[in-house]
Amino acid sequence: MDEKFMKRALELAKEGEGKVNPNPQVGAVIVKNNKVIGEGYHEFYGGNHAEINAIKDSKESLKGTTIYVTLEPCHHYGKTPPCVDSIIEHGFSKVVIGQMDPNPLVAGKSIEKLKKAGIEVKVGVLQEECIKLNEVFNKYILSNEPYVLLKAAMSLDGKIATTSGESMWITGEIARENVHKLRNKYSAIMVGVNTVIKDNPSLTCRVPNGRNPIRIIVDSKLRIPLDSRVLDISNESRCLIATTEKAPKDKIKQLKDRGIEVLILQDKDEQVDIRKLIEELGRLKIDGVLLEGGGTLNFSFLEAGLVDKVEFYIAPKIIGGDKAKTPVEGVGIGALSEAFNIKNISTKFLGEDLLIEGYLRG
Repeated sequence: MDEKFMKRALELAKEGEGKVNPNPQVGAVIVKNNKVIGEGYHEFYGGNHAEINAIKDSKESLKGTTIYVTLEPCHHYGKTPPCVDSIIEHGFSKVVIGQMDPNPLVAGKSIEKLKKAGIEVKVGVLQEECIKLNEVFNKYILSNEPYVLLKAAMSLDGKIATTSGESMWITGEIARENVHKLRNKYSAIMVGVNTVIKDNPSLTCRVPNGRNPIRIIVDSKLRIPLDSRVLDISNESRCLIATTEKAPKDKIKQLKDRGIEVLILQDKDEQVDIRKLIEELGRLKIDGVLLEGGGTLNFSFLEAGLVDKVEFYIAPKIIGGDKAKTPVEGVGIGALSEAFNIKNISTKFLGEDLLIEGYLRG
């Protein structure tokens, strides 16, 4: 029975996708005599937490009831008061928690407080599902660095374009729709300047009622054309360019005058130091980055150990060509023992395309 109600809490939590960053997605369900009497989820950043919304949703007395919550209730004052205090005040008899909060400000303190108040606490129901739901938050809250997902779409023989450079579209519509869901979920999307020059992408999200991610362009010498689509911020989305001191000062001013954010970072081998970039993005409260290449930038992130997760979409097509581009390029590795090993792999079909998902760390 606990799993049934926690599953519903997880479904509710997912409704907050793309709306609560850098906060976690959380769902809550209140149960009385094995009947749901209140539901809620964290709807937007700065708004009520899931527990409070579930309490407000209930029209019955909460004394002696059970609340199921995907993440340990907050213990501290942030944008809102501590949820744990509200749970105690309303007389709940039991709290069932999916995942302990990794935030050092919470980290078991709420569980301890609930127990001291005489409330029964059960932890770890559908724990793996709850942890995966908030894998971006879990990493960001402990490291203050964004979670990085490397996404690539390619043919069966590992090509992202033909020898003439044609790349639209290798994968089918269902796979592309899934990618736009990622753009809604992640706070930012990142590409290298060569991708902008070659493809002139908008990097926007086409999910109904979704949000556009912050568009980050890594451009060490500020070569981006001023008429690039990605520089259009009229749709209320932000564009941030990471460059170095080698960038022309007049072009920096032109971009800033148009409302583009320019980060001037330390260089490493005449390129943006991506380690410094990731640290700066964390300070800007960007909790997750969808890395969409190109191949050189992808390899740089892998080599620096900055990729947490990969999603490779493989289309049932063979392209061929020794000059055709691949999703990971750069200098490559010299020995198989140096390969970047993927673990905890899962697969599923999206139409005719195969999605392979896995983790490099965590």
